[in-house]
Amino acid sequence: MSVKLTRQDEFAVITLDRQEALNALSAAVLRDLAQAFDQVAVSDARALIITGAGAKAFCAGADIKELTGRSLSEQRRDAAFGQAVLARLDDLPMFSVAAINGYAFGGGMELALACTFRIAVATAKLGLPEIKLGLIPGYGGTQRLPRTVGEARALEMIMSGRTLDAEEALRIGLVHRVVDADPLAAAIGFARGISGFGLPALRLARDAVKRALDVPLHEGLKIEADLNTLAFQTEDATEGMNAFMEKRKPRFQDR
Repeated sequence: MSVKLTRQDEFAVITLDRQEALNALSAAVLRDLAQAFDQVAVSDARALIITGAGAKAFCAGADIKELTGRSLSEQRRDAAFGQAVLARLDDLPMFSVAAINGYAFGGGMELALACTFRIAVATAKLGLPEIKLGLIPGYGGTQRLPRTVGEARALEMIMSGRTLDAEEALRIGLVHRVVDADPLAAAIGFARGISGFGLPALRLARDAVKRALDVPLHEGLKIEADLNTLAFQTEDATEGMNAFMEKRKPRFQDR
């Protein structure tokens, strides 16, 4: 299997293992990813970590061999399928962390962008080089990248196709941490700093922030008020406030 779903403590871990192709996203890999995301969605995992096998690549992008000779209808269908697979990741009930252990190009960077957070090893290289093939990103890169780094930076990156190193990616907000050690271990440590909070509040916080990007400020404030009220009704909110008053650590039950 080129997509391996395992478990490390309270976290689901997906590893792309197609090292001979730098973990590229073939059609088969995308289908396997879709199945893995569906399994994670109904599990009791508190977060999902995604990484690549080996030391060279997180994911080097789409499998270029599969792109040649396609009809326009086939290309449209496959782009829509790739977008739908990454939308499943974006819509998971738990947050996700990309542990970028090497190259993250094209579809690989789009996979990372669909994760909630991104941790990169110091030697990682990232970019959307599709313009060099006479193409543009097709798995959500033109939509998620500007939401992450802003329109101006996204346009420059996409239209030049240039490669970013990990430090520049950190500086512009494309990744959240750069690490020298094992990126998978670092991603799990990062996730532990979040996963101990109540899952209902974590989900509502993600929903509020994501929806903020699609509506005017006054509408976003209404959404925030509604979701804040939903959070206030949970048992975890009662426990959190009581624990604060009693000067103890809260014991969240995800209710």
